[in-house]
Amino acid sequence: MTGHRSGFVTFVGRPNAGTSTLLNRILGEKVSIVSDKPQTTRTQVRGVLTRPDHQIVFVDTPGIHKPRSALGTSLNATAAEASSAVDVVCFVVDATAPYGRGDAYIAATLPADAVVVVTKADLASPEQVLAQLAATSELRAEAWFPVSGRTGEGVEALLDHLVQRLPEGPQLYPEEMVTDVPDAVWVAELVREQLLAIVKDELPHSIATRVTELEWPRVRCEILVERESQKAIVIGKRGETLKKVGTAVRRQLREGTFLELFVKVEKNWQRDADAVQRLGY
Repeated sequence: MTGHRSGFVTFVGRPNAGTSTLLNRILGEKVSIVSDKPQTTRTQVRGVLTRPDHQIVFVDTPGIHKPRSALGTSLNATAAEASSAVDVVCFVVDATAPYGRGDAYIAATLPADAVVVVTKADLASPEQVLAQLAATSELRAEAWFPVSGRTGEGVEALLDHLVQRLPEGPQLYPEEMVTDVPDAVWVAELVREQLLAIVKDELPHSIATRVTELEWPRVRCEILVERESQKAIVIGKRGETLKKVGTAVRRQLREGTFLELFVKVEKNWQRDADAVQRLGY
């Protein structure tokens, strides 16, 4: 396949920098959950963009932050691992948030040929976008792109640059493959996304989800919290919150799926490295 290019690109940045929305826009479908809460992405999510002359394998990572628990430490390690052995590292900066110490910490780890991607350009003023471009202008980077994952602004220009950075090579994944996220992981993530959306500020990030049974059309998913008071929030009055979550998730699954949700208390799981590992984070 002469002239065909393929390789790996990773997104790194602070929590809520907009990487998941950008990845979903690039792929044309949802492969990564989206929320305005920190630590929404907890694992590496691999998405595959296949076109006639190239295939780009994207890795969306957890936002890098100062860890305060075993979970936080694990998320940072996941992000660091994704930045190694890839062809291009994209440093994602939120145009609507001031450039701060967290950004500077990540910037210090970037390779000299990194690409700076300023996201949420549609939500920011032109002055804010320019301010982020100026703040990152002295970084070790090869190119800068303001983009919007929501509207698609600037995305094709970014992709054109990334393709030119990839080595010549064959397809790495089948043409029809868009993500390698297993069904069980994806369902658990959809449940967590809807919980974050519905309970909003009432529920801290001491929540985890895991599918314990999956034999289509039957799916059983556990929701883990750290305290009994959090369990009550997740269930809601007369089970209303749990019903809303189940309904929202079923709309995104194949027709006829029977989804069962259960809430379980696992005290202080975020601070237990073994528990974090068991949950796949």
